[in-house]
Amino acid sequence: MTKKQQETVAPLLRVIPLGGLGEIGKNMLVLESGENLLIIDAGLMFPTSEMHGIDIVIPDGSYVIDRLEQVRGVILTHGHEDHIGALSYFIEQGLRAPVYSTALTQGLLEVKLREQKLLAEADLHTITADDSVDLAPFSAEFFHTTHSFPDSVGVAVMTPAGRVIHTSDYRFDPTPADGRPTEEEKLRKWGDAGVLLLLADSTNAEHSGTTASEATVEEMLEGVMTEAEGRILLATFASNLGRVQQIINVARRHDRRVGVVGRSMVNNVRIAIKL
Repeated sequence: MTKKQQETVAPLLRVIPLGGLGEIGKNMLVLESGENLLIIDAGLMFPTSEMHGIDIVIPDGSYVIDRLEQVRGVILTHGHEDHIGALSYFIEQGLRAPVYSTALTQGLLEVKLREQKLLAEADLHTITADDSVDLAPFSAEFFHTTHSFPDSVGVAVMTPAGRVIHTSDYRFDPTPADGRPTEEEKLRKWGDAGVLLLLADSTNAEHSGTTASEATVEEMLEGVMTEAEGRILLATFASNLGRVQQIINVARRHDRRVGVVGRSMVNNVRIAIKL
């Protein structure tokens, strides 16, 4: 190949899913351009019923571990365990690249890293949906997404080969719990400018119909708190802080007090209140 031909060949971009593709859990994606890696999420998966004696499952990170000096950055889209739960393993293995996440995600991550005595080894940076970061040869912009975890973001990564949109977990809900719908306008803007690759969450896409808005949950809670005369016990995932906020909102309107039970629930609510 002549030098002129080499100059006209589009730059090569490798998209390497290390987990979360065709499965629920251990979400981790690597974008590779030349000798440069960008990691999006590093999550774990909880074991299935047949995995006796196994506490957690993490992605096979050997591809990253063998190239730690090439990692330009890590972007965490939100604070659910299937997106951040494996990061401590990579930090323990020597990952020192900057880690970017929103404030709530970083707050939960700091607790995990502090418990594992790895916080001092992590290079953590807080971003918002309006920020952009330069991780040459990559640059990243963010957009707010509606999800059960408040402060979730998707990311638009400009690579030498073109723009890659990674939605992470998202939904289009006009009346979300936090009042902030997914930023469709940003997606339209990038779509008009040109997108090389869209990587979109497809959980439950095989089911027909639409998903009910989170507003219907609050309506249900209103009915329960109106009719119930005594104490009400409500169960939800500790990571579903949007649902916790809905419960608190409705309880306030009915002059009810809310108590949270469980180590993870207490920790998560405490961090959310602090932020």
